[in-house]
Amino acid sequence: MFLPRIITEKLHRLVESFPAVVLTGARQAGKTTLLRELFSDYQYISLDLPSNAEMAETAPEDLLKRYPAPVIIDEVQYAPGLFRFLKARIDADRHTHGQYLLTGSQKFTLMRSVSDSLAGRSGLCELETLSLAEATPAGDIPLEWFIVRGGYPELYRNPRLQMADFYVAYIASYLERDVRALLKVRELRDFERFLRALALRSGQTLNKAELARDVGISSPTANEWISVLQASNQILLLEPWFSNKTTSLVKSPKVYLADSGLLCHLLGIRSMEALMDSSLRGAIWETFVFSELRKQHPDGVDIWYWREQKGTEVDFLVHSGGQFDLLECKWSTHPDRNDTRQLAKVSRFIGRENIQTREVICRTQAPYKIDLSDGSPPVWVRGVADSSRSS
Repeated sequence: MFLPRIITEKLHRLVESFPAVVLTGARQAGKTTLLRELFSDYQYISLDLPSNAEMAETAPEDLLKRYPAPVIIDEVQYAPGLFRFLKARIDADRHTHGQYLLTGSQKFTLMRSVSDSLAGRSGLCELETLSLAEATPAGDIPLEWFIVRGGYPELYRNPRLQMADFYVAYIASYLERDVRALLKVRELRDFERFLRALALRSGQTLNKAELARDVGISSPTANEWISVLQASNQILLLEPWFSNKTTSLVKSPKVYLADSGLLCHLLGIRSMEALMDSSLRGAIWETFVFSELRKQHPDGVDIWYWREQKGTEVDFLVHSGGQFDLLECKWSTHPDRNDTRQLAKVSRFIGRENIQTREVICRTQAPYKIDLSDGSPPVWVRGVADSSRSS
């Protein structure tokens, strides 16, 4: 079963505009399935197969003759030597677009090769796991169930697949293939503990020294492992909004797991009931909302957070053209005026003339407004699917 993706329009646009298109994303986010469905007339080769990767490295000209354009080359980061030959092929026919569709699940390794050889010749696109709307187009799956199950397409193509079985296999495969390849880590158990420690901190300001101490590794090792998790699209770092009006703003990023299902698995949450009872449900909700914001904007969105050392904070600032949308995440189904206090405080600091919208994103079934006592415009209370960012 093929699940249509929001990013499809962007992919077609890039294929019509560049000789090559690079699609990145976490393992099993659906990159290969999407490209083979949309471009079924293209040839296909996967460099995940060691023999193909070796051929791409040692005999790239032979490989490109065997698989002439247009072609999909999967997991191309395993053959960095291939890129200069792709460059030569593209330069020989620069005005033919959509010749090479390249995928990769190790972003830093892949993008280094792209920057060196395909700069100006390739369009870039990132695929995340399924959004709520993609996974449940009919709206027939409870929101809380989707948060726990997560957005990996295989969990929806094969409904009989148990979540725990999928995530156990996923983590084992990820550790063996990506972590060993990028880090040559011998103690994978330490790295898995590190990943679980990050899950406990999802939605929190990242303190690398504290994280390293809790896991029992050095700070340089923690920095390296965070980079690997970013490179393989497992975590994201959200930077704070800086203002020269005050020196009291927190300047460290917040860390988020990229997928709520993987987050719940790492936290030992296996059901809607466990999620409802968890003391971490607020952080899980914030993680989920952040993922939905990103997925609703395949062309990218400028998101920050605001936090002062004295405690004033807003979860997300969406910036566009000098204007801000302020979003506060609440697990509640019916937030009240007390839940808008942080939005009001930050609005006064930024300047109401610079605020476009203010919203509390929660689990409500129907949007409504909260009028504030200071006479400023009301705050909208919305569910994820009703947020103005999805319009």
